[in-house]
Amino acid sequence: MAILFFTVLIDLIGFGIIIPILPFMAPQLGASYTDIFMITAVYSLFTALFNPFWGKMSDRFGRKPILLTCLGGACLSYIALSFCTTLLAVYLVRAFAGIMAGNFGVASAMMADITTPEDRAKGMGMLGAAFGLGMTIGPGLGGVLSGKEASFVMPALVAAGLSFAAIIAGIFLLKESLTPEKRKENAAHRDANPLSVFGMLKQTGNRLLACQYFLLNSCVSLLTTMFPIWTGALLGWTPVEVGYTLVIQGFIMALMQGTIIAPLSKKLGEFRFLFIGISILVVGCLFASQATAFSTIVLSFFIALTGATFCTPVMNSITSKRTPMPLRGRMLGTTASMGALGRVFGPLMGALMMQVGGFAMAWIFSAIAATLFGIWAVSQLRIYGAFLKEEVA
Repeated sequence: MAILFFTVLIDLIGFGIIIPILPFMAPQLGASYTDIFMITAVYSLFTALFNPFWGKMSDRFGRKPILLTCLGGACLSYIALSFCTTLLAVYLVRAFAGIMAGNFGVASAMMADITTPEDRAKGMGMLGAAFGLGMTIGPGLGGVLSGKEASFVMPALVAAGLSFAAIIAGIFLLKESLTPEKRKENAAHRDANPLSVFGMLKQTGNRLLACQYFLLNSCVSLLTTMFPIWTGALLGWTPVEVGYTLVIQGFIMALMQGTIIAPLSKKLGEFRFLFIGISILVVGCLFASQATAFSTIVLSFFIALTGATFCTPVMNSITSKRTPMPLRGRMLGTTASMGALGRVFGPLMGALMMQVGGFAMAWIFSAIAATLFGIWAVSQLRIYGAFLKEEVA
């Protein structure tokens, strides 16, 4: 479990390095605010299309080789990004990066393989902590490497180096979680049609979970994409200030993921804890819609991130519990894809809302998406009845 945590962490630090520089890199190549949102959407679109494929391949060939393949693709994409001199090149490179972005979904399936149902929330919390730490160290490092002039060459090359380090660590330290016997069992569920991975959505409960991933990620992707633009416009921030702020907030998020989420979700029940996270997220987004000063901007963003931090590992835990082992990689890949589709929809709607009513309207849209997420979860409470009875017993 610890080795998987550190392998994912190293890769996510590389991913985090890119976050504060893309919104500043694109304008250097003649991009508008809309282009910044579109670049994010393109990455997420290809992630959505290919995540189920990587999940299915991990069910068939094992988690480790697929995870290493995705890490290799990420490494190549960062190297290519460092050589981009046109806006079209950035679009193409981010599309390729999205195609290869199946690593976190595969890592989630691997964590589900090696944990018991009782410890699954803790295992998913560890992956969430890796994500939080990656978002802590990475953006700060990216801001420092890019400097006030917002150079993107050095951050991209360092991100590539970190992905390569994750590959080396994975090759020598990571053990395969699916035995040959389990892979043979998975063979009974294979289908030659690549779109068959979405067959997981035939079940009502699975559709509900997938739609919740979509809504949650629509909200969160808009939040994270808009933050550098928002602070740049209102506070005059550069990648350095954005990076440092994300470091502090990411550290707090990682601390929450690694300490309080697992025990609280066990004590309150996963569904109840999820609803608390949704409520905090909605409050944060509404607060942000009225924020104009440094203190209110940072505080509202922190509140919204806290809500999102509560939701994600619990969603992954619920998904893995209701999915049989032979289909777990496929289901987590499918939900990851629905999340990625949300990360397409969120930025696109953000660009539209900003044109209609500025930053405030974009934040209100995020609050609406999070509210729909909560209403849908409550209205379909019967889907989770078995889990709630089990947790209360």
